[in-house]
Amino acid sequence: MPVFREGRDVGVANYDANDLSLRRLELPPKAWRLKLTLRWSTVQDLGKPSFGTSGGPPHRYALTIYNRRVITFGGSIEPPHKHLRLHSIDIYVRDQERSVRFYLDKLGFELAFDARLHSGKRWVGVSPPDGTAILTLIQPEPNSAERKLIGRATRIVFVSEDVAAQYREWSDRGVHFRYTPRLRRIKYQKRGPGIPASDAVGRPAAGPIWGEVFTRFEDADGNSFALASFDEVTMAIEAQRRARAEKLETDRRAAHEMDIARQVQARLFPQQLPICATLEYSGVCKQARQVGGDYYDFLTLGQERIGLVVGDVAGKGIAAALLMANLQAQLRSQCALALDQLEKLLRSVNQLFYENTVASAYATLFFAEYNDRLQRLRYVNCGHLCGLVLRRDDSVERLESTCTVLGLFTEWDCSVGECQLFAGDILALYTDGVTESYNAPGEEFGEERVLQSLSRHRSLSPEAMVRAMLSDVRQFGSEEQHDDITLMVAKCRAELS
Repeated sequence: MPVFREGRDVGVANYDANDLSLRRLELPPKAWRLKLTLRWSTVQDLGKPSFGTSGGPPHRYALTIYNRRVITFGGSIEPPHKHLRLHSIDIYVRDQERSVRFYLDKLGFELAFDARLHSGKRWVGVSPPDGTAILTLIQPEPNSAERKLIGRATRIVFVSEDVAAQYREWSDRGVHFRYTPRLRRIKYQKRGPGIPASDAVGRPAAGPIWGEVFTRFEDADGNSFALASFDEVTMAIEAQRRARAEKLETDRRAAHEMDIARQVQARLFPQQLPICATLEYSGVCKQARQVGGDYYDFLTLGQERIGLVVGDVAGKGIAAALLMANLQAQLRSQCALALDQLEKLLRSVNQLFYENTVASAYATLFFAEYNDRLQRLRYVNCGHLCGLVLRRDDSVERLESTCTVLGLFTEWDCSVGECQLFAGDILALYTDGVTESYNAPGEEFGEERVLQSLSRHRSLSPEAMVRAMLSDVRQFGSEEQHDDITLMVAKCRAELS
């Protein structure tokens, strides 16, 4: 069976090499969850590798969504980037705990790991402040060959930009050095970056001559290490420090700008509720990231009518948030059309959304116009999850999709549905972040649990219901929120006299 890959294996599926159709997708617990709609045009045959055996390995296929290859499956796939680095070096010591304290307290190292193996032995490692390598501290058995390796000179060299300062600092902490730092000169045959290949008259330039300062120190068991600094290395360290400082500043600035974006988007959500005599309502949006693509709104339409809107822009993060702001601006600027020309309003919104966004951008939307005097709901469901009306007798009416999503097609039209509300009826609108919230075994919250939560909390006010239902979703799901969660609840009060 082919293996899905996107950085790591996430599941296994049966497929038919003749028609390229996927029949079954199995996801292990806590794996990435994939919700994919496969069409004939989305699957590309990458062919058989040229080095195949007589029968040849299975074909490899790539699944492309909006012109971006997101998953390759079938055959043996090599990762696009290989990562290789030094992990750890074994240092033999007499007493692990004493050595750990030496490296942490006297040398200022950090504890990389501290675990107990199945055999009962302790496995502990320490690393210098930059964390690029690890010393594994091993306490060998009393009569073992490794025991004889304690207290020897190692071939390990620690590089510092200032050996003299490091020498003084560690000496003050009680670290034993065999001698004070010494200086020697080194001539490099290989030119470093920025060194000219020839001099002013065209003769080959001599290799640079740099200085080296070095010394040796011992740990608590007499294992000795070199401590050195090279002018060339010092320059590289300084360049790394500058690059790190620049990255920290860039990250700080990005975080600050993201916080501003979060505050701006928070102001796009309703700041006050239109007055309505027969309907109490409330909503909430909790983004998976600092900003997101979910949207809800309460609009004043005039003539005793209000608009209830819930939308979900494809994607997450900054891109989705920008599209959400675009959609919100279009709806608010044209919502006056909703009174008598709801279809015209949404046709216009679709056209503008289509023209102002990239080809892959789209949004699902549930737009409802509520007549306060007639207690009647007129709605258009643009490819969104069905609205739920929980009647006073606990029966359920689903407000299904009446048209396709917004923004994908220039030729677009919709139909309008109607629903009469009575005292005690509850309307719930939400995004897929609610129903697709999943727990550790991979089970989704689903529509049925939404209805159970509505019924369980129906005696509360809409605002309290929203909080209680959101709590239900969070308690059911895993600790990490994987998608934006938006929920709106409206409760019909007693009829107007």
